[in-house]
Amino acid sequence: MRIALGGVIHETNTFCAGLTPASDFRQLAGDEILAAHTGVRSYQGGAIEAAGRHGYDLVPLFVANATPSATIAGEAYEVLRDRLLDGIRDEGPFDAVCLTLHGAGVAEGYDDIEGDIVKRTREIVGADTPIVVTLDLHGNMTAEMVAHADLCLPCHYYPHIDMYERGQEAIDSLAQMAAGEIKPTSHLTILPMVIATTTSNLPPISEINELCFAKEEEDGVLDCAMNHGFAPADIPQIGITVLATTNDDPERAKAIADEIAGIIWSRRDEFPHTLRTADEAIPAALATEGQPVILNEASDNPGGGGPGDGTHLLRAMLAAGLKNATFGHIWDADVAEQAHEARPGATIQVKLGGKTEELHGEPLEVTAYVKGISDGQFIQQSPMGQGARIDLGKMARLDIDGIDVLVSSRRAQTLDPEVFLLHGIDVMRYKIVAIKSSAHFRAGFEPIAHAIIQADTPGLNSVDLDAFTYHRVNRPVWPLDPDTSWP
Repeated sequence: MRIALGGVIHETNTFCAGLTPASDFRQLAGDEILAAHTGVRSYQGGAIEAAGRHGYDLVPLFVANATPSATIAGEAYEVLRDRLLDGIRDEGPFDAVCLTLHGAGVAEGYDDIEGDIVKRTREIVGADTPIVVTLDLHGNMTAEMVAHADLCLPCHYYPHIDMYERGQEAIDSLAQMAAGEIKPTSHLTILPMVIATTTSNLPPISEINELCFAKEEEDGVLDCAMNHGFAPADIPQIGITVLATTNDDPERAKAIADEIAGIIWSRRDEFPHTLRTADEAIPAALATEGQPVILNEASDNPGGGGPGDGTHLLRAMLAAGLKNATFGHIWDADVAEQAHEARPGATIQVKLGGKTEELHGEPLEVTAYVKGISDGQFIQQSPMGQGARIDLGKMARLDIDGIDVLVSSRRAQTLDPEVFLLHGIDVMRYKIVAIKSSAHFRAGFEPIAHAIIQADTPGLNSVDLDAFTYHRVNRPVWPLDPDTSWP
């Protein structure tokens, strides 16, 4: 079997200022995809493994992926999309197509880039060529995506520790389809309900996932997934959906999706709506016995469109006079360069962070001792994406009033302790370890953390949905409209 592999992947926070250009995307073609993902716990890595196991000819075409950010410029999206589609058209014919997408991509003129890509792919390959799509569970899933794909496989967990397995499942499902063993039929139930980023490690999502997995154990049920949606997107359809897939039984797929959706709706008040502020989170961390205590600043999570240069939490840590604490990392290429030029052992005056927009705080004007510098390169060890090569550009370890602060030249959330180890920091020796991430960090830090406390500072990923001004979202939607009823 000859299978095309490719995708355009972006989680779009439409509340970010400006537009995302094509140059912000890491663009890989052909063997570059194999080199970047073979042995890596990613969707593509799983697909590569499964194709090899089946003896299939997996043809890597084009994959573009960018750190979550603002709406994609319309022309930039079309260039990336058409490069993928041209590959499918020019390198064909194919026996099947495996697309690695996201589900929350938005471009100028395109509220649903995934639906657009899958529809255009279908037009190229025809009705009889199977199309399987892997997706992030934070997708604002649409009927268009489901209608034009034979099978959509969103990951189940947040942190996304099952990306590799979903990539494997995509290829394994194509093998079953080719053998005539399955004929996937899906139903998408859309809830008028939006939630902020919420880990699947804890109730209610952990328990809802178990209900979905129980459905998958039933004969004839191929998949059942709760999609969380992505709240920081001002488009008509945002929020929770349930996708159920059966073996040639559309009525049963609808019944299952509606049943799980009803359970989610009945438990909607259990989803978190407010968290501690930074000034509340720090005393709570200090009062917790044992170490390390992880303070995660989800509201400035670069993995959800936050700039990563917010200063609210770090400012509060400095004001609290913390000593046995580290912060990793804040994005500020200018300060990282300044530290590299000064070299370790120097004392420098810096204006750190707060350079993207006022929402995330003003720059910190501080004196910093340059404790170390690095090239920002390491191998990710978290169960999520393990084996990936990370490059954060020039980095520095600064001592600011007794707090070890890491500064990077590139935006990224912190997923595991490797970035600290790169700079000689053993997080186990610190009382407080502060990071910018919503939930993905849990895969790498939960096994070693004594406690995890989230600090909800002002930012583009705040759990306070009332902080966002929506203009285009279909209303009513809970909890923005508390009296929303369903069905």
